Amino acid sequence: MRRPIRRLPAVALLGLLAATAPASAATRPAVEAEHGMVVSANALASAVGAEILRAGGNAVDAAVAVGYALAVVDPCCGNIGGGGFLTLRLADGTARFVDFRETAPAASVRDMYLDAAGRPNTDASLTGWRASGVPGTVAGLDLALARWGSKPRAEVMAPAIRLARDGFVLARPDTDILARGTARLAADPEAARLFLAPGGGTRAPGDRLIQSDLAATLEAIAAGGAEAFYRGPIAAKVAAAMRAHGGTLTEDDFAAYRAVERDPIRCSYRGHRLITAPPPSSGGVTLCLILGVLEGWDMTAAGWHSAAAVHRTVEAMRHAFYLRNTLLGDPDFVTVPVERLLAPAHLAALRARIERDGVLPSAALPAMPSTLEKPETTHYSVVDASGSAVAVTFTVNGAFGAAVVAPGTGFLLNDEMDDFTVKPGTPNLFGLVQGEANAIQPAKRPLSSMTPTIVEKDGRLEMVLGSPGGSRIVSIVAETLTNVIDHGMRPQDAVDAPRFHHQWLPDEIAHEPFALSPDTVALLKAMGYRLVEQTPWGAAELVQTGPAEAKSADPASSGNDSAASGRLLPGRLYGASDDRRPAGAAVGN
Repeated sequence: MRRPIRRLPAVALLGLLAATAPASAATRPAVEAEHGMVVSANALASAVGAEILRAGGNAVDAAVAVGYALAVVDPCCGNIGGGGFLTLRLADGTARFVDFRETAPAASVRDMYLDAAGRPNTDASLTGWRASGVPGTVAGLDLALARWGSKPRAEVMAPAIRLARDGFVLARPDTDILARGTARLAADPEAARLFLAPGGGTRAPGDRLIQSDLAATLEAIAAGGAEAFYRGPIAAKVAAAMRAHGGTLTEDDFAAYRAVERDPIRCSYRGHRLITAPPPSSGGVTLCLILGVLEGWDMTAAGWHSAAAVHRTVEAMRHAFYLRNTLLGDPDFVTVPVERLLAPAHLAALRARIERDGVLPSAALPAMPSTLEKPETTHYSVVDASGSAVAVTFTVNGAFGAAVVAPGTGFLLNDEMDDFTVKPGTPNLFGLVQGEANAIQPAKRPLSSMTPTIVEKDGRLEMVLGSPGGSRIVSIVAETLTNVIDHGMRPQDAVDAPRFHHQWLPDEIAHEPFALSPDTVALLKAMGYRLVEQTPWGAAELVQTGPAEAKSADPASSGNDSAASGRLLPGRLYGASDDRRPAGAAVGN
């Protein structure tokens, strides 16, 4: 039954301000440094980036090194068999964006994952040899290094090759991730050989993971660049495995792939300028929609996670995700009305509708949902001594991608075909029609929520951030930004603070434990919201710069060092790796 729209008088909304979740307890301090900072989901990869910076490399050199290192030490999510996005801001303020999202093979057709009765066969788009798009990571990293890097490819890739050839010792977070993929990896003999213990069991903490085939692949790329990956023995091995197992990728698909340099999206929030991801990422547009709506309200006065603040944020998310799912897609195939969506008049109209309608059931919006993205992505943020900054989010989609490895290559292939709309234009059992803009077409890039973002303030670099988390990436980035900008949280607190999320469908507020106080939960339920507590999600990786000028000591602090008191010092960098991924680390120089 459709819920009625719950309208809130202004006086009632003001009354909700008192129902605020308790402020989060102070967490460990952010890592403080002066000459450079790398924050990623794996401490070994962060150390590789810091090593490149110490050797005189710039932020792009370090970002490329970290990307290849993550392909070795974070096989669930780091990759050369997937794709992603890179947002760049040079020290002079120049901003660029590299799109290395995967593309659909030439043999793709829009109904390729439907059975004879026209029903979606989701297994085929998630696991196995028909699930993969053309990998883009190598092309994207190579483009960035050639355009803005300062060091030879062989030098920035040497640490990753060393980690693959000599191996690294698995810690508990590593083996926990591998354990979650055991059943899927066991189904492919090559994946099982590489990532499972002898006999097919789960590897244990203390085991050394050696990846000789991957080392050889990386050595070939280091010597020959993207050409070695897309034209030659590596592509031939993938194509041969595809033919043997009824897959779709061919050598011609590899040879035709190109990473694309695009203009980033820019928007502002309370005087802070965002540089973020354009389509085929939906992340930047959706982020700017949410923040653009919120900017019309005093969120500081509303209070962190008060019922009023949550209500406003949830409704901004609801409308933003509806527009995302309805209108966004690969700009090389569909017209994406970015300027119209982010126009001040449109943002004001959305805000006015929220004020008028109160709690708007998602069923009141015409149905056109897109696919459900998987959360097993990884993000890293890099800043060098000059102030150049790089934010990279890349993925194989689900954990371990398609869970298949072409013999002799050493890397997992993605399952990004599942990010397309499998059955557009036809109502499902619930009368929902999926988005045509994200339908499968050859060479098309599937829609994504990855949101690598850089923030400026008064012309200075202020923040570099992003997160894994599937469709929740956008809300993670939005909440991290509002934690800093609206609520004055220090960097580590901002990324560790508990979260909530709404994405239009399903029509519910997901929230982490301790994100909402009992009073806030009660008020939100009385307003008509459905709330679902879930285990923590995402892993924001944030670098924040110190202010332009020194600020006076916080009178509430104990007067000890800046890291412990939370005061940020001019000329310093602060790295915060999300506690939700214990393998991650911020490493500074």
